[in-house]
Amino acid sequence: MKIPIYQVDAFTNERFKGNPAAVCPVDSWLPDEVMQSIAAENNLAETAFIVVAGAQYEIRWFTPTIEVDLCGHATLASAYVLFHELGFAGDQINFVSHRSGPLTVTRNGSVLALNFPVDTLTELPLNPEFAIGLSKAPRTVFKGKTDYLFVYDSEEEILALQPDFEALKTHQVRGIIVSAPGETTDFVSRFFGPACGVNEDPVTGSAHTTLTPYWASVLGKTELTARQLSQRTGSLSCKLLGDRVEIAGEAVLYLRGEIEI
Repeated sequence: MKIPIYQVDAFTNERFKGNPAAVCPVDSWLPDEVMQSIAAENNLAETAFIVVAGAQYEIRWFTPTIEVDLCGHATLASAYVLFHELGFAGDQINFVSHRSGPLTVTRNGSVLALNFPVDTLTELPLNPEFAIGLSKAPRTVFKGKTDYLFVYDSEEEILALQPDFEALKTHQVRGIIVSAPGETTDFVSRFFGPACGVNEDPVTGSAHTTLTPYWASVLGKTELTARQLSQRTGSLSCKLLGDRVEIAGEAVLYLRGEIEI
């Protein structure tokens, strides 16, 4: 059995930047253990599988170790593959996830815009345990659906953080978003997810469903620019739309091939 595979660098217009994701279009769902094995073999932050379902596409996302509820960059990558490699006609792709509901990606020139549900944040009392695994404690902490958001004062502090990934695994969340005001963008961030097999994610679309409502409330505006400060880096434009978030960026193809099963 041969399965097509594409690898796309998302949230960038430069190859070898942004966040690489694998995309596997399949005729019907493979056994979960097979999809998980493919994701582990790819050893990327995410591998997306997509299946045609009438006028829309069902989508699922796997890290090297688990299936996740939502992934932005792999959804962006999947849309790129449909638009540029598989001949999708039109400028809006409708995805549906059995974990996250309806998701859309709209094309405007080279920019692809994700439309995702907004995260809901709860501020938590500061606790010394929040500093476990990080070289500096946050000044404010929020809990979203799957992640912590740790807020700091400056971009310099975000860049200087030295995570202990084994220690970070003790936090009972998918991942930890660290963020601060940006020097040339509205805000910056990093994302640590060792508990789900991704020590530091290069660019995390789903984290911006958390970051966008927070920084919109702090900065008093609904359209924001963002940059993720990983080694690869990535740029995003974010817009708060009530209970939805638009997260936009570019993408570039790295490879196309086949998997032998």
